[in-house]
Amino acid sequence: MTHNGHLRTATAQDSAALLRLWGLLFDEDADREGPWRSHAAKWFARFVDDRDDARFPVIEVDGVVVATAIGTLELGVPNPQCTKGRSVRLANVITMTEHRGHGYGTALVLDVLNWARSIDADRIDLSATAEGQRLYDKLGFTLTAAPRMKFIL
Repeated sequence: MTHNGHLRTATAQDSAALLRLWGLLFDEDADREGPWRSHAAKWFARFVDDRDDARFPVIEVDGVVVATAIGTLELGVPNPQCTKGRSVRLANVITMTEHRGHGYGTALVLDVLNWARSIDADRIDLSATAEGQRLYDKLGFTLTAAPRMKFIL
């Protein structure tokens, strides 16, 4: 990596910085409070030290977290596309605008890929924005035919 970017694993002390970055994913004001933030903070505190079920790489520049990603293990029914039923969900890949173009996103995704291999996962699933799809294509991810759907409770 260039420009003094240092890849490391997030710690509990990174919670506020990660919540600010996650807010940027949804075009939220970095300092605006919202109900999702308290839930996200509790979720992060629960999983930050769980190396078997979650991975939180960050890029730090001059002591400031400027990029992050999340990998979480999802257990499902084994099937032909996921023979052990162990998939990793890659999410919240974000780099602060002023730090983009230095390979931080690639480094974060590769970190989650290596972690997924280390925990014996079958595959990695993600939802990509049009902007992020170029990165995933370059790393060998393929577009699936199955549409993604959701139901809000």
